[in-house]
Amino acid sequence: MTTPYGPLPRLRQLVLASADLSVVARLQHLLRAPDPYLDEGIAHFGLVNAVLNVGSSFVEVIAPQQDGTAVGRFLERRGGPGGYMLMAEVADAAAARARIAEQGVRLVHEGLREDAVDLHLHPRDVGGTLLALDEMTPAGSWCWGGDAWTQRTPEATGGLREVVVAVDDPEQVARRWAALIGVPSPAAGAGDLRLTLDGGAQTVRFVPEPDRAQAGVVGATIAVPGGQAGEEVVAGVALVVVPA
Repeated sequence: MTTPYGPLPRLRQLVLASADLSVVARLQHLLRAPDPYLDEGIAHFGLVNAVLNVGSSFVEVIAPQQDGTAVGRFLERRGGPGGYMLMAEVADAAAARARIAEQGVRLVHEGLREDAVDLHLHPRDVGGTLLALDEMTPAGSWCWGGDAWTQRTPEATGGLREVVVAVDDPEQVARRWAALIGVPSPAAGAGDLRLTLDGGAQTVRFVPEPDRAQAGVVGATIAVPGGQAGEEVVAGVALVVVPA
């Protein structure tokens, strides 16, 4: 299926976990992003957030506001901020559920709305990080970006180009992700373990990390309309900016 921004499946949102939202201003400047969308609905999970738009992609920062949250436990295990979740848009949530069941992966959250089906997969089963597979109605929309994004004409050229995920067994995890997302698996024994999405415009690259506490998203390349090439570590993730 093709959307106004490219074919599915495709990466739509990178989620960074931090102790607070103080990094948002720095991130907004780096990405030349408009003012963030603040989703009050995530207070249900004991969190606050800020969602920044770049092209047809989004970078979200989340922070715990009470004890006992999954995000708080993630920050404690890592000893600081880091890449917490990656969200991909898929064409068919029912087909995604079938792939999830076939792989024996648990769901930790399932959100059902008129405009979205939001499936969050258990990070221990997936490997590397929390993965969300979302079906949007209409395809290519993104309710998690807020009404302001929906009401304007976004830059189709900018957004996520590559995400780097550190895992204990890159080859095994890459095959599992491919099966879950519904994209071709990398060849066995391949030296450069990458999954291709968005018709070849996006990649997920897997790198080794023997310490499971440090597994997760460790880097991302983002095409920024009007941006200047550069690299900066924000919330524990190495962000590479390339001009869109």
